Amino acid sequence: MKITALTENTSKNGLPFEHGLSLYIQTESRNILFDTGQTELFAENAEALGINLAEADIAVLSHGHYDHGGGLKSFLELNKTAPVYLSRYAFEPHYRGEEKYIGLDLSLKDSGRLIFTDGVTKIADGLTLYSCNGGKKVLDLGSFGLNMKQDGRLIPDDFRHEHYLLIEENGKRVLISGCSHKGIVNIEEWFKPDVLVGGFHLSKLEPGNTLKSIAERLNSYNTSYFTCHCTGEAQYRYMKGIMERLGYLSAGDNIIV
Repeated sequence: MKITALTENTSKNGLPFEHGLSLYIQTESRNILFDTGQTELFAENAEALGINLAEADIAVLSHGHYDHGGGLKSFLELNKTAPVYLSRYAFEPHYRGEEKYIGLDLSLKDSGRLIFTDGVTKIADGLTLYSCNGGKKVLDLGSFGLNMKQDGRLIPDDFRHEHYLLIEENGKRVLISGCSHKGIVNIEEWFKPDVLVGGFHLSKLEPGNTLKSIAERLNSYNTSYFTCHCTGEAQYRYMKGIMERLGYLSAGDNIIV
């Protein structure tokens, strides 16, 4: 399995980058686009990397935020056949604070290519989406100022629109997470995968006791981690000093699992 970062907050090889995430996953049987970044940049970088997005068999949006689904319209234009899996809550209104709308383009909701999910959704053999809504949390850090609109008022987001892709291939369990808003420690506890790839949503935490405790807890599992995007560069460097199996994916990077 090969996982390539098409766009991310950083770049080490000269590729353009943006605040957002898009991964291209090549398994033995499927080509999967996981998230589309903030703009059409994911598609431009894919072309530069020699990846033909028209060959993607499946697309997944991890949750309903613009920096993961902003390029959805571009993907639907480039690829005419791949279904797009996303939570049935993904198009609900989402905000940062009270002013900034950070949700998806509502005009795409009825595109006819979207498959709305909830709970556990088996896409194919070895490919399953899990929402984990209602899962028991061992650590709750709150919503970090991210809100959802319910009954006309803003309340802290419960991230029910987020789901995770579990890929099982050649005896390995690889979990792909966009931002891990429900808590990276909780997600690790729920799945205990061999490999976990995605953002940890820790960029608002200053290096210190809480971040140290999270890193130590993650390090106690027999999981290899590749993080990116909303983890934060300073936070990654701090955690790297504690965790034995932690790498970073910048735009253009790829890993073989």
